Amino acid sequence: MINAAAVIMGGGQGKRLQPLTRDRAKPAVPIGGRYRLVDIPISNCINSDIRKIFLLTQFNSVSLHQHVTGTYRFDQFSEGFIRILAAQQTPSSEAWFQGTADAVRQGYRYFLDSDPDYIVVLSGDQLYRLDIADLVAQHVKAGADVTIAAKPVGREEAGALGILRADTAQRIVQFVEKPGTSPVLDQFRAPMYKDERFLASMGIYVFNIKVLEQLLDNDKLDFGKEIIPGSIASHKVNAYLFNGYWKDIGTVRSFWEENLHFTDRTPEFNFYDQKAPIYTRMRYLPPSKINCCDLNQSLLAEGCIISGHRILHSIMGMRAVVGEGTVIEHSYIMGSDYYGAELKHSDRPIPGIGRDCFIRNAIVDKNVHIGDGCYLSPEGKAQDCEGPNYLIRDGILCIPKNTIIPPGTRI
Repeated sequence: MINAAAVIMGGGQGKRLQPLTRDRAKPAVPIGGRYRLVDIPISNCINSDIRKIFLLTQFNSVSLHQHVTGTYRFDQFSEGFIRILAAQQTPSSEAWFQGTADAVRQGYRYFLDSDPDYIVVLSGDQLYRLDIADLVAQHVKAGADVTIAAKPVGREEAGALGILRADTAQRIVQFVEKPGTSPVLDQFRAPMYKDERFLASMGIYVFNIKVLEQLLDNDKLDFGKEIIPGSIASHKVNAYLFNGYWKDIGTVRSFWEENLHFTDRTPEFNFYDQKAPIYTRMRYLPPSKINCCDLNQSLLAEGCIISGHRILHSIMGMRAVVGEGTVIEHSYIMGSDYYGAELKHSDRPIPGIGRDCFIRNAIVDKNVHIGDGCYLSPEGKAQDCEGPNYLIRDGILCIPKNTIIPPGTRI
């Protein structure tokens, strides 16, 4: 058994995902109706039999902490754990995490408590399935100091990513960050492919524990921009070629698109693979109830009560309630954390979507109340703008968490 520990980066602000990250950390953002983004890397670790997991957190981390501590509890007779390491002031540092490398540097002494031989650094906001055990096994077999998971991409994608140049033995000899369409990109064509392909860094790294200590013995703050490029000349850095599905969910539009892809007949990433399941919190909700609705190409999580007219190419999250006559198209309705009985001592209206509403191309965050007869769509508006109770980002209408939309509202 390979003695490796995983470090999941969960501390970023997620500014490009606002308003979804206004009240929560980016890895805590709900996806697929019932999961959280952080469930992806944690599930990849568990499915790869890596049970020593550290989660580094910083911004808006309360809901992330609640989800992780309430979901992942290993058997008391095993050595497995998920340990949350929040940014903290110490005698040697009074600063918050200043970057990915700085976060790992501040947590390094805690990693040593589990005595790992290898550290696997994972992002907390990517969508992929990866056999991490195979990644570490290749790292060990090759005698590498550092291994970077790399995804072959075409020229149109390569310009906006960190691109690696590797020789035929998959040793990395050069790195460039976001080369754009400049001629330098031609030098980075991957020689192991007949078609034009470039190796994009996935932001997933394996380090020998002592090598990681050496690479962090400085004041550099970021892995992708500083540590990795600097290590190529001084250490044996290899590429691990990954040909599966991988997406970095960085913007509101990419988040919306990837979620709606889950509704495809045969999605590239799906939650039905029982050989590598995606784990999440057990909530013991009742089955969803459909009173009357034309449902097409849509996903319904547990506990929904649907009485609408039509739901097309959409996701209905847990406890979503939809009133009669309502039409929802190309939207992600995140649902609610409660049904409303908990509000008997409050004047706040019950979460859910009222009667005779129309919603298109939208993300409706949790615990939102939408009154009867509302029309919500970004069509005819600027790609990025704000108004009362809503924002439009990348052409997608976003209704923030806990918002109350009065009856008859037209957006």
